[in-house]
Amino acid sequence: MQLVVTVRGDEDGTDEAAELRTWLTDVPELRGRVGRDGAPREGTMGPAVDALVAVLEPGGVAAVFAGALVAWLQTRRSSHTISVTRPDGTRITLTSRQARTLSPQEAADLAERLARPPRDGDGDETGPGTA
Repeated sequence: MQLVVTVRGDEDGTDEAAELRTWLTDVPELRGRVGRDGAPREGTMGPAVDALVAVLEPGGVAAVFAGALVAWLQTRRSSHTISVTRPDGTRITLTSRQARTLSPQEAADLAERLARPPRDGDGDETGPGTA
């Protein structure tokens, strides 16, 4: 399953996507699974949106990926937002503020939502309960 990850932050001139990619590729289970994607996104004008692409299989790798995303957000001093778009178009969004308050169960739920097979009726998901 291929996931597209975009990162927005409050710090000007910082390449948040590059920082997140470095963080993710330092995790042994994610090496070789995360790369840069500069392709234009539907509905955007101008230069390409800088994004990451993660290729995951269901199971443990998705849990590791979700845990690494949460950990990266928890270490940010300023406000950041990560959006993960699944192949079926479902977008899961999490902010650094939400990540700091996630319980272990909510982090596990996030991993499950990232890894589950696409199904009809999925849409945008935001917030700590659905992040």
